[in-house]
Amino acid sequence: MNLQQFRFVRETIRRDFNLTEAARMLYTSQPGVSKAIIEFEDELGIKIFERYGKRIKGLTKPGQAVSQVIDRIMREVDNLKKVSDEFARRDEGGLVIACTHTQARYVLPKVIPGFRKQFPKVHLSLAEGSPTQLAEMVLHEQADLAIATESLALTPGLATLPCYSWEHTVVVRPDHPLAELTSSAARKLSLAQLAEFPIVTYDRAFSGRTAIDEAFAAQGIHPDIVLEAIDADVIKTYVDVGLGIGIIAGVAYDPRRDAGLVGLPVGRLFGTHTTRVGIKEGVFLRDYVYTFLEMLAPSLTRQVVAEAVQGREDGA
Repeated sequence: MNLQQFRFVRETIRRDFNLTEAARMLYTSQPGVSKAIIEFEDELGIKIFERYGKRIKGLTKPGQAVSQVIDRIMREVDNLKKVSDEFARRDEGGLVIACTHTQARYVLPKVIPGFRKQFPKVHLSLAEGSPTQLAEMVLHEQADLAIATESLALTPGLATLPCYSWEHTVVVRPDHPLAELTSSAARKLSLAQLAEFPIVTYDRAFSGRTAIDEAFAAQGIHPDIVLEAIDADVIKTYVDVGLGIGIIAGVAYDPRRDAGLVGLPVGRLFGTHTTRVGIKEGVFLRDYVYTFLEMLAPSLTRQVVAEAVQGREDGA
């Protein structure tokens, strides 16, 4: 058996058992992948995949165990490469950050310039998507870490740690009736009052949308959500053209930058939420990744992150 066979099996599973897609991702031929898998099965003396004719339909019971072993082996192979890079090219490399638009637009600009100044030879990439997609990117090692509010903590195979807490804010045009409320009246805003107006807010996979839906449902209120979007900039744009009131993450509202809108904090109505960083369990982290995480949140010290990801205190 060899690493190439392990790669073929792993990629076939990742591509939902589509050999053509697996071959494309591995820059080889479909017959070559199929032959290598069959030879590997013959060598092991077990069937890894369930087949229907020539089509692979899923994993056998022993195949599930083999898949877990292969994942561990390939993770350690990747770790060896990272160890080599850490000592041969200590301040060089790449860092792929999987994040939502909110993180990319409003949180990371406070971190990345300082990180780039400290590590000018590290190439940074931002990969945006839904929280579920971000988790998959990290699990499949297409990204080094993910930053999001929803889903990450519920994803098996990810070590997740809290970055910061936030609450929702309602944004309205200056000529909107809610903008005329006194500060004391604004603090007493109710869900029923909000539901009197059309609402523009996040897609159901993003930024505490579940909490918004649950809060209204708990009071038997059915708000008129006229538009759902995946980022706060789009929500604010449609609020500005008069489509409705917006409910966004508080970190996405800045009174100076959003001078054309009025923000009303509504954390009392929708609760406090925690944005988390997710890293694949068992991976070796380069020194500059530890530095980035601590710049993102001072509580994410090397020891804290190492204990979560590696299950030990030395960070090695």
